[in-house]
Amino acid sequence: MNNSATILHADLDAFYASVEQLLDPSLRGKPIAVGGGVVLAASYEARAFGVSGGMPGRLARELCPQLIFVDGHFKEYQRLGDAAIGVLDDFTPLVERISIDEAFADVAGCTHLFGSPAEIATTIRCRVRNELGLPISIGVARTKHLAKIASQVAKPDGLVVVDPGTELAFLHDLPVELMWGVGPVTRARLAGSGIHTIGQLAHVPGWSLEKLLGRAASDKLSALAWNRDPRAIRTHQRSHSAGAQSALGRKPAQASVYRPALVHLADRVASRLRASARPGRTLTVKVRFADLRSVTRSVTLDAPISATAMLAEIAWELVRGVLADHPQERFISLLAISMSHLERCWDLQLELPLGLGDERRRPGSRRGAARWSADRAIDKIRDRYGWEAVGYGSVALGPSRSVPDAFRELAEKEL
Repeated sequence: MNNSATILHADLDAFYASVEQLLDPSLRGKPIAVGGGVVLAASYEARAFGVSGGMPGRLARELCPQLIFVDGHFKEYQRLGDAAIGVLDDFTPLVERISIDEAFADVAGCTHLFGSPAEIATTIRCRVRNELGLPISIGVARTKHLAKIASQVAKPDGLVVVDPGTELAFLHDLPVELMWGVGPVTRARLAGSGIHTIGQLAHVPGWSLEKLLGRAASDKLSALAWNRDPRAIRTHQRSHSAGAQSALGRKPAQASVYRPALVHLADRVASRLRASARPGRTLTVKVRFADLRSVTRSVTLDAPISATAMLAEIAWELVRGVLADHPQERFISLLAISMSHLERCWDLQLELPLGLGDERRRPGSRRGAARWSADRAIDKIRDRYGWEAVGYGSVALGPSRSVPDAFRELAEKEL
């Protein structure tokens, strides 16, 4: 790890909502939400009422009757996000973009040109505000994890620099939910054991934390709680998985609801896998019920796949298994699928028809090859005429989607 605080984490504040307020000045200072059926993003004024991303629009309106819903300007999100990250590129080549609106940067090698890390961060914030009209918060620290936490503490529109001599004093008073990897479920589990701050977590004996969270999670969080994070900036990091999810609101746990949604998700994931020639072996599904409790299931295949129909069929079987194991759950609020253990594969290897039990899941079988040919034909049509030019019938006949595909594409990383 660095001996000085030279890692920056820059995060545009309430990015999508801030862009909408930039494009329409009459919305400034008002509670707004991007979306409709589902809140895609909320301004800080809306967040004050408890409105948050992923929330059903109906509930958001109940929490904030004066909430203004606006349609998203997705091309503007991409343009302004690229421009903001481009400001970091003007100071250092060591920039690791982790989403459309946030990135890490290591400025250790450019302080002789542009000043101290704090001065560089101040300049970046001024440029983003003056050139793009957007607020951005930056955290500066010795490690990536601490820099990200510092940027969260700095919000909205602030700058926090954590000197090496004050790291643990700064870190240990903060709530555990600011840590990387602590979501609502982990936070609730820690709170049930009286662990609310990062300092309390740091002093939990390893065996006790392992019993509570499992070995992998306990080892990771314990190290981060003591600011042990050796990860360096990775400028050309590629994703090791591809996923997509669909917020359904509150829908009956019926095949007529979840099957078209799964086909659409499989289509989004599989088309990305084919475009990058990176089929995957492990398919994971997540089902979130009406009470926000989630269950996941996964299967690892003998051969990597990237055919839409195969992904959809396997995902359907996994979801059916989840619902069969939870017959008391009558409603679902979210579905997600992801493909991991990606491989580099440019050609389809045909197989002999040996009558194997899993032949329908093998991409080189006669059925698999036919599906591959159909998918490639659809890919070519979409490349020329756009995504909406052609699709799968079960998706077209299914329920309308509350989250636009353009919004999903903004979150898709390069494979």
